[in-house]
Amino acid sequence: MKHIYNLLLTTFLLSCGGGGDDSKTDNSDEISNISKALSIYNQAYIENFQADKIDDILNEAKNSYILLDTFSTKIGSDIISQMVSKGNEVAGYMSIGTGENWRDDYSDMKPYLVTKSWDEWQGEYFIKEISSGLIDIMKNRIDTMYNLGIKWVEFDNMDWADSESLFNIYNSSVTQKEAIGYYNTLCNYLHQKNMKCMAKNIVDSASSFDGVTYESYDNNKNWWDIDGTKSFLNNNKLVIINHYNESDCDSVYKEYQSIYGDKISFICEDTTTKKYIHY
Repeated sequence: MKHIYNLLLTTFLLSCGGGGDDSKTDNSDEISNISKALSIYNQAYIENFQADKIDDILNEAKNSYILLDTFSTKIGSDIISQMVSKGNEVAGYMSIGTGENWRDDYSDMKPYLVTKSWDEWQGEYFIKEISSGLIDIMKNRIDTMYNLGIKWVEFDNMDWADSESLFNIYNSSVTQKEAIGYYNTLCNYLHQKNMKCMAKNIVDSASSFDGVTYESYDNNKNWWDIDGTKSFLNNNKLVIINHYNESDCDSVYKEYQSIYGDKISFICEDTTTKKYIHY
């Protein structure tokens, strides 16, 4: 009951406009629906080789979607402004389902985290409970990105509560219902600031989100909710497939286009060049 109470309390606080300085003038226009595929640049995700570099993004990206890890590389508002001036939709990365021990706010997050590190990503710890204090931390991150001029925020690890193994292996007590309320509360807060929410790997109970990014692999493609993805595309929401470890990116792109049409946005980690290919 404590978790549900805290979530209701946080929703109430958000509805009253708590958290962050919204008095600054928003110099970005309302982002229209995405009715066509965008080229994708990704500085935040490193799977096998390397992520896109800031200098290359500044030189190459135009009318594209750019995902940045602004907290890791301390990217300033001047860099964001340069990207926006070229018609780019600039997004900021943050994990909402884990705490990462290399982040500046990690000590603040520790009370809400399990004690065993995630086996797949050392240094990351799943969230064990949701409270108003945790959401305040996430709101602070959103406020920081807002002040940098970021328009989108991409929620990584938003599906952490889907697996029952978390309860047994990591001692997380967050239910799927609580997680859904949590990420929708954060999305609502973004919308209050005229920002956009990018879901990660799931669209279930995320109808208020403005887009979704999926991670696809050479040995595991199209594993997600196909109908939900098509629904996002039909509603002119941005759908991105970030495909890893591929020797024939062109063929995979055509394969996904045959399923989802030409509005699907695609980026591919190429095993030959060991870099992302942007479509």
